[in-house]
Amino acid sequence: MEIISSVSVLRETLQGRQPVAFVPTMGNLHQGHIALVEQARRQGRCVVVSIFVNPLQFGAGEDLEKYPRTLEADCRKLQTAGADIVFTPSAQELFPTPQQFQVEPPLIANELCGAFRPGHFRGVATIVLKLFNIVQPACAVFGKKDYQQLHIIRGMVREFDLPIEIVAGETMRAEDGLALSSRNGYLTPEERAEAPRLYRNLLQIREAVATGRRDFVALESAAAADLASHGWQVDYISLRHAGNLQTAQAEDASLVALGAARLGTTRLIDNLECSAP
Repeated sequence: MEIISSVSVLRETLQGRQPVAFVPTMGNLHQGHIALVEQARRQGRCVVVSIFVNPLQFGAGEDLEKYPRTLEADCRKLQTAGADIVFTPSAQELFPTPQQFQVEPPLIANELCGAFRPGHFRGVATIVLKLFNIVQPACAVFGKKDYQQLHIIRGMVREFDLPIEIVAGETMRAEDGLALSSRNGYLTPEERAEAPRLYRNLLQIREAVATGRRDFVALESAAAADLASHGWQVDYISLRHAGNLQTAQAEDASLVALGAARLGTTRLIDNLECSAP
């Protein structure tokens, strides 16, 4: 496995090694990331994983500075998982001058998580497009846990006619249902025990939808109330059309229940796809 921090060296190294399968990450890797790498291994001849904590997607007061940097441990995990190249650029390497050109995502980027993190998806889309241009992958693997991000990246690839297949990886969970996330490490032991409640509420919504319930607002409100009654600060619980993330309508058959809430100082997100009868 090679570790490369230079754009020019990476491009030179990748010559003749197509097709490339790409997994962009911010590091502090857990089993969810490793599952995406293993999925990429089945997609391409050469697997490239990037590790870069992207300042463009962090807003004022967010955890950019304290976001865990665990490069040595990450590289050990990636080598075991079968990555061929780990791309570890510095901010200076990717932004030798301030990034003035940015990707403006569609209006859905201002809803759900975007309503609470202004500019977040602009930063995500910009860095992903930049990495795509550097790596030139045939496919890229993104986890479903960041469902809104996956939707926006898919739309960007489609509308810019990028020759890249976007592959979705299933959310990896702990035994108690908590979606694996780098931010789970911020939870205290008491918060960690409480954290699966978000998943359980989304599961209840999915089960209700599967039985034919269409009182979506009531389902959302009940879940939010349960979380709030146990000390959570709820950003949103929302049922959306799985294909376009618009507010769910009674006739929709393919839905997704999404939630974001803070437990202590840690913001957790999760989602579950739902099928109506």
